[in-house]
Amino acid sequence: MPLDRPLALTQGDPAGIGPEITLAAWAERRKHDLPPFLFLGDPAVLSARAAMIGIDVPIREADPQRAISIFADALPVLPIPAGAEVAAGEPHVATAKGTIRAIETAVSLCFEGKVAGAVTNPIAKSILYQAGFGFPGHTEFLADLSERATGRKFLPVMMLAGPKLRAVPVTIHIPIKDVPAALTPDLIAETCRIVHHDLKTRFGIEKPRLAVAGLNPHAGEDGAIGKEDQTIIHPAVFKLRAEGVHVFGPLPADTMFHDEARARYDVAICMYHDQALIPVKALGFDTSVNVTLGLPFIRTSPDHGTAFGIAGQGIARETSLVEAVRLAGDLASKAFA
Repeated sequence: MPLDRPLALTQGDPAGIGPEITLAAWAERRKHDLPPFLFLGDPAVLSARAAMIGIDVPIREADPQRAISIFADALPVLPIPAGAEVAAGEPHVATAKGTIRAIETAVSLCFEGKVAGAVTNPIAKSILYQAGFGFPGHTEFLADLSERATGRKFLPVMMLAGPKLRAVPVTIHIPIKDVPAALTPDLIAETCRIVHHDLKTRFGIEKPRLAVAGLNPHAGEDGAIGKEDQTIIHPAVFKLRAEGVHVFGPLPADTMFHDEARARYDVAICMYHDQALIPVKALGFDTSVNVTLGLPFIRTSPDHGTAFGIAGQGIARETSLVEAVRLAGDLASKAFA
């Protein structure tokens, strides 16, 4: 179903690969049958990067209302100044405000109903922290913006979705030493409820199957290698089963991700960041997408970082951004059907 409004695509860190993968994605829009998107960022950065990597993309300033009609012939851009001169591969704290403003604008447009969802290019958290950014990452910032807009609290859930695996980390951007203390039966259960709800309502999976990973090697081996699997994870699984959620575990993480195991579930619920992201990226690095569940709007993102080391060289692959735009468009089509 064609969208009647564009997706909002944020610039991310302008010194990273966000501008060039945006240009490449637009250039391949017909090949991939991409839904229309409106770039929120500095048009001068896009023009400079296009010249640098040798790609011919017409750029035209636009608002959400005009973006769809423009998209076929030019990349529509809602101008947001970068804040400083941008050099590919050389991030600068002076651009942080523009990066943050692009995210805030995308969320505002979602709540105003002017865009169908938000797709976010990669940010450099260390650069934002230097500018006073008070959130661990994109996901937590989006939840805070949603709370400000609605007055309601949200538990954002990061799901990595690839062609071979969907995985959710219960804890996200915290040191590994802090994971056991951060995990609680309530946090695991609420994360699973959100995943279960959104897989049903947004992804159209009638009876989602959730496989829950253990925290310790061998899922604790009956307490011989840590008690957390017995005292924290198992009570959450037991409670969810009583609520009618199709969930099982805790399972040894080292046997959850081979082909036969993955056929038994629709999503893996993992206890920490790398437990989820390593198998997702190993199975589909260029085609996996970060999608945030539990928010009142659609948000997807490429499943990679800013890649400053290759920015401006014309070798960055746009595949994950293409998949992020496609997934956001698919979810929006179902939501507005």
